[in-house]
Amino acid sequence: MNSNNPFRKHFIALAAPSGGGKTTLCRKLLQKYPQACLSISFTTRKPRGAERNGVDYHFVDEAEFQKLIQENAFIEWAKVHGNYYGTSRVFLEEQCSQGKLVLLDVDVQGVDSLKEAFGARCLSVFVLPPSMLELEKRLRARQTESEEKLQVRLQNARDEMERAKDFDYRVVNHDLNESFAELCSIVEKEVGIAK
Repeated sequence: MNSNNPFRKHFIALAAPSGGGKTTLCRKLLQKYPQACLSISFTTRKPRGAERNGVDYHFVDEAEFQKLIQENAFIEWAKVHGNYYGTSRVFLEEQCSQGKLVLLDVDVQGVDSLKEAFGARCLSVFVLPPSMLELEKRLRARQTESEEKLQVRLQNARDEMERAKDFDYRVVNHDLNESFAELCSIVEKEVGIAK
């Protein structure tokens, strides 16, 4: 799969609790490194705000998602907060063979599956919020969840943050510009990508 790929690592998997900032950091990495592309996950959840199908996610219903599971279309998939999310196996193989560095915005379970599939070719970074209080503030500012769902997300965040020690790197997202600079330093060191 990697014969044309010039990078030491072919996949960068970013995980964080909801509201941790991983999606924003992924977008900034894409702007800085034209050699990178984003793996767009499949999901059964409904679009939020201005999200677009095929750009932010591939939005599918549960029947279609189950069909894709049966067809072994995903390198990893999981049910998170009541919705399914999955990463396309074919997309990853195609992008890697074209010499791209693939960014993956996934959950902790997804990183486990990617590490199992790609081993040392996958760099894992856990993005931590500066505190649980700040994370709660960010989630409340979204105004997308009921109080009950918000409390579930916060408990899941605590559980996910327990796993941060298992990642190659941890970045505390207290200031977006500082966190991004730290992430770029990690990427340049580990991947061998030009500044």
